[in-house]
Amino acid sequence: MKRLSLVLAGLFSMGMIMAANLFADQQVSDATPTAAALEALVKEKGSTPEELEKLADELEKKYAGGTVPESVRMLIAIARGSQMGPGSGWFGPAQGRYSWTWLAKLHDVPESESITTAAFKGTPEIFNRLDRNKDGQVAADDFDWSDRNPYVQQSYIVNRLFRRIDQQGDGRLTRDELLSFFDKVSQGKDFIRSEDLRDALIGGPSGFLPGDAPNQQVLIRGLLLGEVGSLNEGPKVDELAPDFELMTQDGSRKIRLIEQIGSKPIVLVFGNFTCGPFRSFYPMVDELCQRYQSDVTFLAVYVREAHPSDGWLMESNTKVGVKVAQPQNFAERKSVAQQCFAKLKYSMPLLVDEINDPVGNAYSGMPARLYVIDTDGKVTYKGGRGPFGFKSGEMEQALVMTLLDRQLKQAASVGK
Repeated sequence: MKRLSLVLAGLFSMGMIMAANLFADQQVSDATPTAAALEALVKEKGSTPEELEKLADELEKKYAGGTVPESVRMLIAIARGSQMGPGSGWFGPAQGRYSWTWLAKLHDVPESESITTAAFKGTPEIFNRLDRNKDGQVAADDFDWSDRNPYVQQSYIVNRLFRRIDQQGDGRLTRDELLSFFDKVSQGKDFIRSEDLRDALIGGPSGFLPGDAPNQQVLIRGLLLGEVGSLNEGPKVDELAPDFELMTQDGSRKIRLIEQIGSKPIVLVFGNFTCGPFRSFYPMVDELCQRYQSDVTFLAVYVREAHPSDGWLMESNTKVGVKVAQPQNFAERKSVAQQCFAKLKYSMPLLVDEINDPVGNAYSGMPARLYVIDTDGKVTYKGGRGPFGFKSGEMEQALVMTLLDRQLKQAASVGK
């Protein structure tokens, strides 16, 4: 097997490789290792499956009993053969100030019970958005967005099927696309059997659509380059959201985050053109933007490509006409962002991150992520890393509880 060191040769200077000292036998720091340190470690230990397995064992021993940085967790997962599934490596749950525990306490009900419409302290509109299963009451199950939840599991399956039928790759199925899919699968018949549908939609044992599955070399390279996700971890809940100022995709203006804070909560939407799940999920976020436009400011931030043609290329992207190399300067990134803006029909401003990814890294926004920021500029919701953590329904619940808390506090202030 060709060694990964040859694949990665030239990515970093020899001086940067000295960062491997972070992984010496002394006490390991909780600080997030740099890409150079991770690359140096892989070069030192080797990249065959056996060598990577041994590396994973060594890292687990070094961090035993301590906090394991997300980047190290991801490296361990890849070294053990992970195929980047839900719950693997750094893919984990969202973090939020507001939860079922918070809501139950607000309504003075045990967490094992539920809240009815009559007892709810907010508006009927907010109640309906929290009632995920639409049974007329809000309970703990409505707030379970974990990977083990049947609703979430079924959502993964539906999205997979949706992307297979979505011939334009824009997250919006048309009648013509559905009819075209039927004609293709039915092969001249006027019906489709369940077996026909199964064979047309299920890609294989890897869980990826045909031509999309990666190998270890591709994943490690993507990890070091920030394509599968930022090595940084982003702000925590209740921390101030990092300020930034970025240009819109059309170059018409710059928007600074701090100037948007105060009158309304803010939703930040991170994403990129070559992330197929992001393209399929985005239309729902755009719908939320239109639903809450009078009460919430939505800002999209365009970040580093997840599946460029010179990286982890996905055939499912190629089939829908999405095939671009990783931009090497801001002009190239802006050009791809404009393609994404046109294809997905953004109704919110799309800001383009600088080519060295300052905002994507500050928020750990690659390849896709959602944040909610309150009127004090603090994070109330930090979605999980995309694609698995990019859950518009979960974000909406966090958003409406942010609005509810603000409304109740304003009412109490007026009462006093």
